[in-house]
Amino acid sequence: MSRKPRRPISSQIDPADMPAAWSETPAVWDALFDAPPPQPQQAEASDEEDEDEAALLSGEPMVFGPVEADDGQQRLDKWLAMAAPDVSRSRLKNLIEQGHVTIDGALIQDARHAVKPGQRITVCLPAAAPADPEPQDIPLTVVYEDQHLIVIDKPAGMVVHPAAGSPDGTVVNALLHHCGSSLSGIGGVRRPGIVHRIDKDTSGLLVVAKTDQAHHGLAEQFAAHTLERAYWAVVWGRPSPVQGEITGAIGRSPHNRQKMAIVQRGGKHALTRYRTIASYLDGAASLVECRLATGRTHQIRVHMTHLGHPLIGDPVYGQQNKRRKGLTDEAAACVSGFSRQALHAWLLGFIHPATGEAVRFTSALPNDMADLVRSLGGEPPPIP
Repeated sequence: MSRKPRRPISSQIDPADMPAAWSETPAVWDALFDAPPPQPQQAEASDEEDEDEAALLSGEPMVFGPVEADDGQQRLDKWLAMAAPDVSRSRLKNLIEQGHVTIDGALIQDARHAVKPGQRITVCLPAAAPADPEPQDIPLTVVYEDQHLIVIDKPAGMVVHPAAGSPDGTVVNALLHHCGSSLSGIGGVRRPGIVHRIDKDTSGLLVVAKTDQAHHGLAEQFAAHTLERAYWAVVWGRPSPVQGEITGAIGRSPHNRQKMAIVQRGGKHALTRYRTIASYLDGAASLVECRLATGRTHQIRVHMTHLGHPLIGDPVYGQQNKRRKGLTDEAAACVSGFSRQALHAWLLGFIHPATGEAVRFTSALPNDMADLVRSLGGEPPPIP
């Protein structure tokens, strides 16, 4: 049986389409976007978790408002869902009904209560007293460790800290066994030493504080967006232009509260810088580097989807059934078996909070993503 000639299955981006400096150092790549990072209004909890939810979990009272004139007569739970996009509407409704919400000092327990222009709404939840996580002998890939901090390479499928649905088997359980009682206590009972986190099904580098000094120093750098954070993503299609910036406020989708989206109202400023490293199968898929200038929930996944190039394997944003055109049989089989978003945190750089030294850590593409790239006709990117 004769076969049609195979077309080229992998192509590097034409150097004419991008600045020549991209083939040089990451410092030059950063210089291409010569703009100061956005100044945060308050410290952020992490790349994957915004401050609204973190504040509620810690028991801090949160004040929202005043209600604008155009928002008058909206349901209280609906208005709060826009004001605190990182907290689900169902959770806010429960808080209202349980007596944790006041309007201008008056207790309101009806989620349908209509807000009025000028009012201020306060949400206050007593801090929970969760059970202490237990140390568990779970293997960790330690990239670097000293008496102040530890950098690990988290595998896909591992949750960072205990939470509803994931009481154990987390990075925190593994760290408690590895580090003993040396982890910083600032993160709370369930999150000792945790300064930031990445999604369960995202792999890559994570730094954890072992002292309070390190925790404070790292948290300040995350809040000021001065760390160097880069991710590799395998996305559908070929981005055009091949490099650029993606902006847009991120909040909960008004159509599906389980998803995040770029929203017109109620979201938080987000900025992602990307560059295309290689494209495969005549543009059916591409390997893209993304660098975070802010840290919002699902930021890269939301921004690349907004650009029209969702991540392969993403069960929430990936639109898997609409993106199979142009794949070889080998690639289609690999994509079908790829059960997570193709996203890897490959680079993490920061100022060491104890020594003041600039440190930089890298992680090679994990085996599953490397196999995915090969099935598309490419080769895993080398560590610069």
